Amino acid sequence: MKTPIPRRRAFRTLAQGAAAAAVAADLGRRVAAAERVGGLKGRINHSVCRWCYGRIPLEELCRASREMGISAIDLLGLEEIPTAKRFDLECSMVSGIPGGIERGLNRAANHEGIQKWFEEAAPKVAALGCKNVICFSGNRAGMSDEEGIEQCTAGLKKLLPIAERHDLVLVMELLNSRVDHRDYMCDRTPWGVELCRQVGSERFKLLYDIYHMQIMEGDLIRTLRASAPYIAHYHTGGVPGRNEIDESQEIYYPAVMRAILETGFKGYVAQEFIPKREDALGSLAQGVRICDV
Repeated sequence: MKTPIPRRRAFRTLAQGAAAAAVAADLGRRVAAAERVGGLKGRINHSVCRWCYGRIPLEELCRASREMGISAIDLLGLEEIPTAKRFDLECSMVSGIPGGIERGLNRAANHEGIQKWFEEAAPKVAALGCKNVICFSGNRAGMSDEEGIEQCTAGLKKLLPIAERHDLVLVMELLNSRVDHRDYMCDRTPWGVELCRQVGSERFKLLYDIYHMQIMEGDLIRTLRASAPYIAHYHTGGVPGRNEIDESQEIYYPAVMRAILETGFKGYVAQEFIPKREDALGSLAQGVRICDV
């Protein structure tokens, strides 16, 4: 006679099986949708940053994105999101936080204004069906790393109840301070990861910008594997120059994308290179294909 399986273990096995089936079904839907629209493999959730294509009307960018198999537009303001929705596109990252890159959460003087904005914006973001809201550390201006983490933690803990209430995630971008954003504080992955640990909430994650971190650290694949639990989003860009991600630059994106998939990542990879070629949308389509592993 077979030994009876304890009820708790049986329920756990059933739950695990159901969860695995749901993940497989979701992947199947993504693969089928990608094949229908752009002939893509469906394993990467593709997005594109609006600001890189500012000379192209948003409606035209949305239409072209759909044809390429892109499923979201990145870094949209609240007023732009309905346009993306009309084309059945998500907004993968909402922008608009006051102070921008330079005046961020590492200064207590900025906390009140950021909190007020987030209290007003959060219900609107949620009503539009969006999840991620970008935020920034701010510049150092002589501040130590330790104080920066302390101040950012204090500021973020004021925002977390709002994020929890509206089912949102605050995502801080890692940017380089050597070339593009001199003196920016959240310029290294270990600093960002330590901030995540201090905050201690799934409502706060990092945006790992591959372009920026190649400039600051290199060692991309090992770093993103080690930091995977803290990463909610990725950006691309060619190094040097922040242009097309083709053979003209130094990062081999197919290997990076495969490593991202191996971590179990289910978020978005947004193209954030500035097209150098005249056919900007052609460059975008090429970038998507390069990353579609």
